[in-house]
Amino acid sequence: MNADLIALAQRVLAENRAAGRMVATAESCTGGMVAAALTEIPGSSDVFDRGFVTYSNEAKMEMLDVSEDVLGTFGAVSVATAWAMARGALANSRADVAVSITGIAGPGGATPSKPVGMVVFARAVRGEDPEAVVADTRLFGDLGRAEIRRQAALVALALLRP
Repeated sequence: MNADLIALAQRVLAENRAAGRMVATAESCTGGMVAAALTEIPGSSDVFDRGFVTYSNEAKMEMLDVSEDVLGTFGAVSVATAWAMARGALANSRADVAVSITGIAGPGGATPSKPVGMVVFARAVRGEDPEAVVADTRLFGDLGRAEIRRQAALVALALLRP
């Protein structure tokens, strides 16, 4: 596991532990990398509640309650889907904060409007206005599948910091 990911995961756990917060992840293109980084740290179970790896649209619908309408209208790689994934992770966990990641790591799967390296993130916090979900789209470029996934995991971890 990458040293940058581990170092940031340690900070995320320490800061959320100090804040008394539990965290959850909803990952698509990162395939569980964020959850893996968090659970690489001994004692993470007092902060990390669970991770959802929802690679397929069916998994997003079944595990995170993402509506078929959202997926059909906006696509899996969209702010609307990332928002629904983060909300679904909160609704289906004991977490106080959840982050979601959906994107195109390549080399295939891209379209002119959704290029390789496009990743969408969202963060939802329990008890906050449901409309106040933070969402961000990053265009990493075609850095290669492994590097896009690593960069996406770093952004997602940063979003979990209080």
